[in-house]
Amino acid sequence: MDPATTTVRPAAGRRRELLPVMRGLLLVFSVLTALGFTALFVLSTRTAESFAWTIQPPVTAAFLGAGYAAGCTLVVLSLRDPVWSHSRVPVLTILVFTLLTLVATLVHVDRFHFQPEFADSTLLARGAAWFWTAVYVLIPLGILVALVFQERAPGADPPRRYPVPVALRAALAVESVVLLAVGAAISVTPSTATTLWPWTLTPLTARVVGAWLIAFGIATALAALAGDLERLRTATIAYTVFGVLQLVVVLLHRDHVAWDRPVAWLYVAAAVAVTITGAEGWRRAPVPARHRA
Repeated sequence: MDPATTTVRPAAGRRRELLPVMRGLLLVFSVLTALGFTALFVLSTRTAESFAWTIQPPVTAAFLGAGYAAGCTLVVLSLRDPVWSHSRVPVLTILVFTLLTLVATLVHVDRFHFQPEFADSTLLARGAAWFWTAVYVLIPLGILVALVFQERAPGADPPRRYPVPVALRAALAVESVVLLAVGAAISVTPSTATTLWPWTLTPLTARVVGAWLIAFGIATALAALAGDLERLRTATIAYTVFGVLQLVVVLLHRDHVAWDRPVAWLYVAAAVAVTITGAEGWRRAPVPARHRA
């Protein structure tokens, strides 16, 4: 057997793992999402002093912080289980969110604390505005570059071995439609939030909230189409975190929720559905071999 041949063929069958460039990008994003969770969920009432722009009411900041908690879960678990086919959906979710958030930032740049009208803002708030803008310009570009290298890496994805039950796929598909429809509506026409959302959103916050909904809507659509629980384990855990924290958000900030409107109870029902489907996918997904005792 030709030795040159034996050195090439194994690479073609090797499981593709995360390249250093992708691991580095995910590591950076894990830090950024942890900071986002702290600034928005933990310090939801202090965005005027410590965040890129002032967010009112605080329930909106907490919602966005919950999204960052789910995003942090996505990237940390992807780093722990670095098989590329298991991380593809999380990375695409992050890419969609960062691109849409960049658009929202550029459209509403006048609301950020580095503008002259906010000259009396704290140094932390002004610095956060510049930091936010830089992050959402650079991170999408970094992800696109890393994706090109990652998809061109030698080796093949492992075979699909754990089919997603039909009922779970159907539930994910329905949730995807709802998330995408609401997210697109409030992103394109923020004024629709007065009907589709259970508390007040400004045009900027409507578009950033919409970015999270669209990102998770695409993730659930990909999950329904992928049809393999092993590849979806990371996404289902993050999806569960997102659902649980949305319920916590409306509990902690219940005074800002319009409970006299049906949309508030539809919101709660949607959060419960997200939690249940995420938890069911998580329960059924196999634990990666390297994490087993």
